[in-house]
Amino acid sequence: MRLRIGTRASALALAQTGWVAERIREAVAGAETEIVHIKTSGDRIRDVPLAEVGGKGLFVKEIEAALLAGEIDCAIHSMKDLPGDAPSPLAIAAVPVREDPRDVLVCSGDRPGLRQGMRVGTCSPRRAAQLLAMDLGLEVVPLRGNVGTRLDKVVGGEVDATLLAAAGLHRLGLEPANAEPLDAADFLPALGQGALAVQTRPGELESLLAVIEDPQSRVAAEAERAFLARICGNCVTPLAGLARVDGERVELDAAIAHPSGSPILRDRASGPREQAAEVGRALAERLLERGGAELLRSIGLSL
Repeated sequence: MRLRIGTRASALALAQTGWVAERIREAVAGAETEIVHIKTSGDRIRDVPLAEVGGKGLFVKEIEAALLAGEIDCAIHSMKDLPGDAPSPLAIAAVPVREDPRDVLVCSGDRPGLRQGMRVGTCSPRRAAQLLAMDLGLEVVPLRGNVGTRLDKVVGGEVDATLLAAAGLHRLGLEPANAEPLDAADFLPALGQGALAVQTRPGELESLLAVIEDPQSRVAAEAERAFLARICGNCVTPLAGLARVDGERVELDAAIAHPSGSPILRDRASGPREQAAEVGRALAERLLERGGAELLRSIGLSL
């Protein structure tokens, strides 16, 4: 059997797709894999913040179109790139074991850590809001590009620091100087950060790909994505959250933030792991009722 696996052509996308392809070959007797590069709108539009041109769906829509057209057999996405506000006829056949979900702060110079008045580059509304909430007089400036580009801009002094996903650094085998992982209990990651989605058309291939599923990672993803879906979240929405599975229960810690960093509404909920989606939806409802709905309307987002 030969599987055509669709992915973006960035170094990180290729690294994580190669990792998944290896897991498939290990688990499925006789499987061969072909990696198909697909250029997405998010890859073509490099000089404008994603929030201004359509959000996270820009990284997946061309890949999903190729999957629906039968040009590829499955696709590998970063879970955090999948929009939560639009149903898809495609299936997430597997959620492999999740990488480190934390953010990593990378600073220029010889001193790690945030300091008063630093210029920090990021295009993530979530990261920007949490940085501004620290009350350090930080200047948050737009910074797009792949992992290497953003690291180069720190080294070159264009910004004093940036934030990157630990998972991406690990998958690329990078250990930048002055890198400091941020405790997720204090600085919440993106919903789905560190997790991968193996997407395919419903049918026989769906069950075949399920052999690389990690049940705990699936449960956490279900809770986080249910939260995202209830709030109709995309890249424009400053949302954050992380689910943890402990035995037969799942706990979700999540937040809705104003882009200015104030307010940030945060809470947590837990429940049986088989009710992960209900836990996510219930927490979303609670935060919306506590002022989240008004907060989102105040920044021009409708529910």
